[in-house]
Amino acid sequence: MFKIKGGKMSALILILISILLGVTGQLFLKKGMSNVGSIAIADLFSVKLLSVATEKFVIVGIFLYVIATGFWVVVLSQEELSFAYPLIGMGYIFAAILSKIFFNENLTLFRMIGILMIAAGAYLIVLKI
Repeated sequence: MFKIKGGKMSALILILISILLGVTGQLFLKKGMSNVGSIAIADLFSVKLLSVATEKFVIVGIFLYVIATGFWVVVLSQEELSFAYPLIGMGYIFAAILSKIFFNENLTLFRMIGILMIAAGAYLIVLKI
């Protein structure tokens, strides 16, 4: 499929693609579950699961997760987990910002400070290139 050429920069691009696909999958899952409504764990073992499994946004979200996992597997086959995995934290940043934009979710000062701390940590990991 893909072979990481060009060292860490190419790895970073594949990691970013995986993260963006995963976050986009989360947004689709959230939209789909907003359409379905609230469910409980017990609903996962009832006919209500059918309404989740047939919701178009949920299906797209799961599909995007599968593609993101494909990119992630490529990264893991060629990079150290201790380098790649902490960068997943960037997904928290994107998810928080995009959920504010698309779902008008609450983004408090403490959440923003936490997001900045995650961003700083990801930056420190990348500096070690």
